[in-house]
Amino acid sequence: MIGYVTLGTNDIERAATFYDALLGELGASRFMESETFIAWSVSPTTPAISVIKPNDGNAATVGNGVMVAISVDSPEKVDQLHAKALELGAADEGAPGQRGDGGFYAGYFRDLDGNKLNAFCMSQG
Repeated sequence: MIGYVTLGTNDIERAATFYDALLGELGASRFMESETFIAWSVSPTTPAISVIKPNDGNAATVGNGVMVAISVDSPEKVDQLHAKALELGAADEGAPGQRGDGGFYAGYFRDLDGNKLNAFCMSQG
């Protein structure tokens, strides 16, 4: 259902460096870009994450209550992606771990522009 998610940035080069390294952990790479927009995906037919300098010329701001959830296939991959984000300068918003009793395992962080993301999987433990 979701084709792509776009996050605002005020520094396209800094965001590009962050997401090249972070999403590279999942095998994603740039598949579309211009001077003010870059999109990453594992293939052109799967959902993408993109960054953009706002078209209206105003500063990008963080949406209160907005979060992008990146689906991965194991708790180990959640741990890996969360650690990579922090290594790249992201702020920790919640260490990886089980949430509730439904098998939801997630780690939360904010990118260099303050956008909130998580890596998650549905696990058995």
